[in-house]
Amino acid sequence: MARNGASPPAGALRWFALLLLCAAYIQGPVTKILDFEGALAEMTHFGLTPAPLFAVGIIVFELAMTALILIGRWRWLAALALAGFTLAATFIAIRFWEMSAGQGRAMAMNGFFEHLGLVGGFIVVALDDRSRRKGDT
Repeated sequence: MARNGASPPAGALRWFALLLLCAAYIQGPVTKILDFEGALAEMTHFGLTPAPLFAVGIIVFELAMTALILIGRWRWLAALALAGFTLAATFIAIRFWEMSAGQGRAMAMNGFFEHLGLVGGFIVVALDDRSRRKGDT
């Protein structure tokens, strides 16, 4: 039995679930790295200046927090950091309430609430990690 009380298959499934939760925080930075000009345009679009500093900072932040979650080091803190980042980014980038009615607004609204789901998922990861750690002591 694994240290956290889960069988090896359950532990592997749990890690895979964490990977899926973090998928956007792997894909986003990789996309920004492969198209850095596009990343700079995105930062400029959202008024984040200096754009190169924000682009690099976001790339490093997302990859570092994902790595911490996947290796289990300070998982709770990394999960809360991604929850806070996602919440802030969602309110900056997906302002559906400012859009006219129609398919674009409906899609933006769906994206907004999907991001809130990610925030909730990261909070659950943080709470779960803290409770597991208390059980280890």
